Amino acid sequence: MADPAMSVSPYWELTFDADGDVDQGERDRLLREVRQRRVADLIVFSHGWNNQRAGATRLYSRFFAPIPRLVPRARIGYVGVIWPSMEFPDQPIPDFARTPATAARPMTPPALDADTRHALLDAFPGNAPVIDQIARMLDQHPPQEAELEEFGRLVRTLVEMVPPGPQALFGADTLAEGVPQCEPRMFAVGCTAEVCGQFAQALDRLAAPQSTGPAREFVLPNPWKGARELLRQAAYYAMKRRAGTVGERGLGPVIGRLAAVAPEVRVHLVGHSFGGRLVSFALRGLPEGVRSVKSVTLLQGAFSHYAFAARLPEDARSGGVLQGQQNRVDGPLVCCYSHFDSALGTLYPLASRMADDDCSFAAADLVRVLGDKWGALGHDGVRAVPGTLSLTLDEALNSPLPASGCVNVDACAVVCHGAAPTGAHSDIVHPELARVVLAAGRIGRPAAASASPV
Repeated sequence: MADPAMSVSPYWELTFDADGDVDQGERDRLLREVRQRRVADLIVFSHGWNNQRAGATRLYSRFFAPIPRLVPRARIGYVGVIWPSMEFPDQPIPDFARTPATAARPMTPPALDADTRHALLDAFPGNAPVIDQIARMLDQHPPQEAELEEFGRLVRTLVEMVPPGPQALFGADTLAEGVPQCEPRMFAVGCTAEVCGQFAQALDRLAAPQSTGPAREFVLPNPWKGARELLRQAAYYAMKRRAGTVGERGLGPVIGRLAAVAPEVRVHLVGHSFGGRLVSFALRGLPEGVRSVKSVTLLQGAFSHYAFAARLPEDARSGGVLQGQQNRVDGPLVCCYSHFDSALGTLYPLASRMADDDCSFAAADLVRVLGDKWGALGHDGVRAVPGTLSLTLDEALNSPLPASGCVNVDACAVVCHGAAPTGAHSDIVHPELARVVLAAGRIGRPAAASASPV
């Protein structure tokens, strides 16, 4: 029986906890029914920053909706991955209706509203006193620099409190001589004022990126304007660790079980934002010899564009944490990206630089920091992987995709809407992107059409 909240059928959900343990009842139902329903192709989609099941299900329903009419004769099943991630509620997915309470709030409130506080409590359980103190300081903006450093100490406390379990092993994007990178240095003692000042400048630039009037005298913004972004980055690193954990320890083994009971089923992995990290780490969690994953499609992937590289251009001793994992796919790994994604084009590389360097940040670095070293997959595609093909969205939709290897698809023709500071990061619900998934997996024969104009 079809779920009335879902646009497609058959549809299953797989729910994982923060350590990657799956709801066994949901897993067993999928393994049992996927053969009963004679599914030939199974599309498995993982959300990114979305800690509410209802919001994730709504995203899946809207993204999947055009697929049945594009390939009416294909025998497709659909899976929505549910994992305990987090969003800041003042930044909704474009075109998704807001709740009345959210709609009444300004886009960047000075303090933590109730929804954000609850989300932080879910992400960092048992830390209510710390979160309450953080909220008070964000509300009051005490002028003393020592108070800003105290704020940094409280945020650092959240980052350092990794729950018991395996998550600490999954925070790295790159490996230096086989050793994962350390905890982010942006949370180091004595760096808070510098870091918050840099975030404040970046946010100001995103809010008014193209001023055509007369030049105004440059004034350094109040670093407290960047303090909320520092808190967001703390949640970012917690979710980053969690996405890798759930992918490798949770989703990968489930796909392995599916391959054992239904080896004829072709699996297609799709991930948005941190969901892209999750499905990519699932490749590392596949049992030896499993070749049932026929395609991977990353939509605005929120992790390093060097993640799949064997060697980093600036350091031959270092490589990506997922180096070579694209070879576990019996088909292409397609990375859709857009330069309109300011979350990944500005805030991600700035945070990545701060995570890896000391606290000496000059204002001029705000431009330099957006270069090659610190970029994200969802902003400029896969880097430093030989043989990677680069296509426009129109080219990807109107010519066969390669049978293997990495493919970058510039999706800015449709991924282009969204307000500062995240821009188009969540603007992914487009039939053109559903068609990319079908093309990557060679699922049926979707009707030819051009990309939508900007």
